[in-house]
Formats: sequence, structure tokens, C-alpha cells
Amino acid sequence: MKHSRQLVFICTGSDCKKAGSKLIKKDLKIASKQNPWKGCCKLIQTKCLDMCKSAPVAIVEDHFLKKTSTEKILDQMKKALKDQG
Repeated sequence: MKHSRQLVFICTGSDCKKAGSKLIKKDLKIASKQNPWKGCCKLIQTKCLDMCKSAPVAIVEDHFLKKTSTEKILDQMKKALKDQG
């Protein structure tokens, strides 16, 4: 059974950019082209999510990730994949 792709929203508002969201987006873009993430996720760049004090912010499926990192996002994506399976 084919699974739908996970949606990963990455805030690129000014505070999130200062906190490293641009680098996180770049790292996730690279990771999304490699196994096991290839074809499993869709990265979506957003404008400000109005959670500036918690920058950088991302959303994976229905989970908000505050003060996040590439590793935290990949961990949440892994959990979401297990929940789908």
C-alpha cells in the first residue's frame, strides 16, 4: 500500500531565518532526496508562523516543533512514518 507524502512546513520568517531555518531547510532538502526519505515528504516553505520566540519552528504532520533542528524534524518524520505503517 502506497503512503501519502508527509507535509513538512518550515517557517522562514525573519526570526526563524536568524535562528537557522534556512540551513535546516537546506539540510532537509538534501535528506529528502536520499533513502529512506526519498519520495516520502514534501517540504513547504512558509512565511512567519507567528511563533517567533520559539524560532526556528517547523510543522511535521500535525506536530509543532519549537526551537527545532534538522535532527528533531527527521525524528518526528520517522515517528510519523511508523504511525502510518
